[in-house]
Amino acid sequence: MMKRTHFLQLMGAGMLFSSFRSRQVLENAPFTLPALPYAFDALEPHIDKLTMEIHHDRHHKAYVDNLNKALPTTTKTLEELLATVSTQTVAVRNNGGGHWNHSFFWQLLAPATGKQPSAELMAQIVKDFGNLENLKVEFGKAATSRFGSGWAWLIVKDGKLVISSTANQDNPLMDVAEVKGKPILALDVWEHAYYLKYQNKRADYINAFWNVVNWDFVSQQFLK
Repeated sequence: MMKRTHFLQLMGAGMLFSSFRSRQVLENAPFTLPALPYAFDALEPHIDKLTMEIHHDRHHKAYVDNLNKALPTTTKTLEELLATVSTQTVAVRNNGGGHWNHSFFWQLLAPATGKQPSAELMAQIVKDFGNLENLKVEFGKAATSRFGSGWAWLIVKDGKLVISSTANQDNPLMDVAEVKGKPILALDVWEHAYYLKYQNKRADYINAFWNVVNWDFVSQQFLK
């Protein structure tokens, strides 16, 4: 019969090996957490420093780590995976979507500068919504009415600007999306994105969001 001390030694060695293997998988993983393009407090007072720290360093990191565990090796880009997400596991759908959505979202934000959409994008906004304020109202409706957790989107679809929303970490690039298109603007309406500062006042968070939209980046996405 195996002695208890020998058994514990084997168990300890097994746990160490498992931990080493997990670290090795993550170190060689195909997906990585992007750094924020600004300081954690750069969006104050509209989005607070602590929310940004937790949102990026914990929530986004968890999506990346879990995606790498679900898909430790792949030759496909994240966009390619999302385009055929109906053939992927639930873990890839949820965590792949979470990784792409957040990587996109960080670039959509910037310290308040008072900038506006480019002339080309503004012309399309006027054509499809009448003016920028109307777009904000309609976008706000999509973000407010998304029940539970999800995202609001401004996308290009068939040459027009269209507003939509998705549940959980789905996005318009996925083959399962009700409304498909090229995202150019997005807002995370999961509670972890705003609850520390705005509690249950999602509408206040949505209004504050417009102060930190990076219109240069949005305009670049429109022209792609």
